[in-house]
Amino acid sequence: MIGLIRAEKPFEAVAEDYSFRIRVQDYAPYVCGAVHDGHQFRRSLWEHCTHTAYERWYEEDPCTLEMVQDHPIVIAGCDSRFEYDLNRPPETAVYEDAWGKALWKGKLPDAERAKSLEKHHRFYQVVHALVAKLEEKHGAVLVVDMHSYNWKRWDRPVPTWNLGTSNIDNARFGGIMESWRARLSQIELPHDIPPTALINDTFYGNGYFLKYLTATFSNTLVMATEIAKVYCDEHTGVIFPEVVAAARRQLKELIPLQLQEFQQIL
Repeated sequence: MIGLIRAEKPFEAVAEDYSFRIRVQDYAPYVCGAVHDGHQFRRSLWEHCTHTAYERWYEEDPCTLEMVQDHPIVIAGCDSRFEYDLNRPPETAVYEDAWGKALWKGKLPDAERAKSLEKHHRFYQVVHALVAKLEEKHGAVLVVDMHSYNWKRWDRPVPTWNLGTSNIDNARFGGIMESWRARLSQIELPHDIPPTALINDTFYGNGYFLKYLTATFSNTLVMATEIAKVYCDEHTGVIFPEVVAAARRQLKELIPLQLQEFQQIL
């Protein structure tokens, strides 16, 4: 993958261990990422894990890859965040507990932990090569960091869309994030889902994916974008495909418009 990126060759691939997938149709100045899209959980961990498949699914971000898959560069995790979390630094990427419940029945074997961290490392090797190439080619890069969250667990009204900006250069990019919020508030979803979009209301953009790219690349803006799980039933796992399709269709139009505005301010 890294060799193809350095040579600027279009490709689509899955990692040899199936831990993540990437598609580069052309070397455009923006990337869509869905680091928590995956649900895979390797067989050797089953006997150690205390969480059910549903409990893992509940905390993952299903369909986030599908919502952005029409764009020229897409990278997404295939493994569950319960195996290792691509949105955490290596030292905390393998959970000890998850949402108040111990994840492992006992001490996780060192070999299993090492295997998970190697997957994490390889993902970031590819991400680094990709964004370095795009900055070299275009001067600046926009990254859509796509997530979802469980809105029913909140005891107050929460937005359909939330943007996390606490770890970006807001003096430089705050206006762009506000315009992204405004664009998201125009998205029309079925079933009278309210088109609300707020900044730092439920989450703040504290993920490692954003922090790593922001710290490493001086001209890359990561837009941490969360959609409430209005596109599924959080409690049963049923997906509402018409809502996913509506989000996908409108993001296909809005992300390129956001890219144009991003390029104009640089």
